[in-house]
Amino acid sequence: MNKKQNRVPLRELNLTDRFLFDEVMEDAQIHQDVLSIILGREILLLSSSQTERELRISPNIRAIRLDVVTMDEDKVLYNTEMQGKRKNDLAKRSRYYQALVDTNLLEPGIPNYNLLNTTYIILIATFDIFGYGKYKYTFEATCEEVPECKLNDKAVRIFLNTKGRNDDEVSEELIEFLHYIEESTDEVARESNSERIRRIHERVRKVKMSEEVGVKYMQAWEEKYYEREEGREEGARDKLKELIQKKLARGKSVEEIADALEESAEVIEELMKELE
Repeated sequence: MNKKQNRVPLRELNLTDRFLFDEVMEDAQIHQDVLSIILGREILLLSSSQTERELRISPNIRAIRLDVVTMDEDKVLYNTEMQGKRKNDLAKRSRYYQALVDTNLLEPGIPNYNLLNTTYIILIATFDIFGYGKYKYTFEATCEEVPECKLNDKAVRIFLNTKGRNDDEVSEELIEFLHYIEESTDEVARESNSERIRRIHERVRKVKMSEEVGVKYMQAWEEKYYEREEGREEGARDKLKELIQKKLARGKSVEEIADALEESAEVIEELMKELE
């Protein structure tokens, strides 16, 4: 099998690819441009963007890996995620991300929860999570009995949809940006009237032409390839042990099991030891 046949060249990637998205967003100015487009106001970042940041509060609790995280001059925290594949757990994933992000915002011994930072969890998807045809869905907690009463806990979650249809309800710049994400090409960038999008595209071009990033991309792709292969091998091994267990329950001998499964007796005995 030729592995290169399955690898999309770096120069052909769009921003929907998490690798390219993270590399591009490492530039604080570019992440600032993206946040300004999404939120419709000028964002001035205080710190450089961190990509692939892992949050873990306990070895017994599932960790998360944040695509891009940064903070502005008002200490507002932004976590921006790219989701190119359709999944049905994104609402609850955003809830889990919010919980783990919050656990890292207060130092031990601080009694006042009002010191929690304002946070934005932003998820960019290439599909409509909620099915209302909106480019942008913004969630803040409100009272069911009194809708105008907001909880005001300063936690905002935004879901973006590149397939939106409500062009008259959002800015032209946001629509152009979401379309550019799906086709991160010279042609699409040239059609945009946005200085921010042109700046983002220059960063995309620079990343795609970088030999250093190219090597990093190859290494990341190979790591994922071997992880998938190891997963397949492990899955096949688990399936084999399951079949052995069933045949043992029926009183089959090692030789009979080996013959039925077309494996050597040594392999069957080794797997039986693991079952024990």
